[in-house]
Amino acid sequence: MHACPRKSYFPMKVLVVARPLFPSLYINNAPFFSPHKHLLSSQASSRTSPIFSLSKHHREKTSTAVMATCIDTSQISQDPSRSQNDDHAYRYAKHCRPSFSDRVSCVPFNRNQEQAIHTRSNIDDGDDADVDLWLKMQDEARSDVEEEPVLSSYYFASILSHKSLESALAKHLSIKLSSLSLQSGTLFELFMGVIVEDQEIIKAVKADLIAIKERDPACISYAHCLLNFKGFLACQAHRIAHRLWLQGRKVLALLIQNRVSEVFSVDIHPGAKIGRGLLFDHATGVVVGETAVIGDNVSILHNVTLGGTGKMSGDRHPKIGNGVLVGAGTCILGNIKIGDGAKIGAGSVVLKDVPPRTTAVGNPARLIGGKENPFMLDKIPSFTMDHTSHIHEWSDYVI
Repeated sequence: MHACPRKSYFPMKVLVVARPLFPSLYINNAPFFSPHKHLLSSQASSRTSPIFSLSKHHREKTSTAVMATCIDTSQISQDPSRSQNDDHAYRYAKHCRPSFSDRVSCVPFNRNQEQAIHTRSNIDDGDDADVDLWLKMQDEARSDVEEEPVLSSYYFASILSHKSLESALAKHLSIKLSSLSLQSGTLFELFMGVIVEDQEIIKAVKADLIAIKERDPACISYAHCLLNFKGFLACQAHRIAHRLWLQGRKVLALLIQNRVSEVFSVDIHPGAKIGRGLLFDHATGVVVGETAVIGDNVSILHNVTLGGTGKMSGDRHPKIGNGVLVGAGTCILGNIKIGDGAKIGAGSVVLKDVPPRTTAVGNPARLIGGKENPFMLDKIPSFTMDHTSHIHEWSDYVI
């Protein structure tokens, strides 16, 4: 008879994890303690996939059980250069739970393993800025799930289960714009195809995200913007509809316009041309006509109309330059031009061209400082989002 190998018993800490209810969630994501694939950053080492997420309150109350485990000491390294403490740290149970064999690694791991987890930098101006933006959004989503575990399924379906911003945006828009007779799966395939085909769309999407985060103090994160800002979502849906319009698929483009108008209360004709870095702040009641053009880095508030003046066809809508700020409740009518860096005060009705870097207010709108010698702005108004500094120049009204 062969002698049984010598066994020793050592007290060790064992992390007990419940079996996940949805194994399919692990197709693309390894468990958070696997040494082969790290989902955490050093700045949020406690963040995990939604299945394993616990609130800070619960984690603080959770203690790790100490139990004795049978260890085969013949498998432990006897490297003379290794200290006894290190040797103990690398001891591990010989047998893993069979039902976890496809999801939980049996490779030994130590308490200091989290120190090797990679870090992620903030958004830079380099070539990796686009990639870092998506990684930043995923980190924000994990942070939100940590704060509110009840939203784990929602954030997983909306952001954490996707490999790219393109996929997440297409899925979120398809769900928002679907109806009983217009299935979200059909819309997702359509949106994803258009976004992948025209890479300029996703570049504009990222520019919009950055612009909104910089200019709107109500925007707490990029993930928050993607999921909850209807002005942003309406703008991106229009980019897809505009691409379809240019391809001659006008019936489909007009259908998307109608759904966007019903869901987001934003009505942008698919023929309108819009630039990058746009902020539709609040966005409710925004109307943009077919031949309107909006430049880059423009900020537009709610209840703004870029419309025509009658029944004439052809080029009949306003042209908004770069860096323009359009205040709430403004109507800009006809084929007129608003120059680069101009500001339109809230509630104005603009019927004539506005020179670059000037301020127009009133009904009908007039230039601050007069037509002959208008006051010239020294900062880009769409960046400063300053709506009131011009008032003292022309009004002595007080309450």
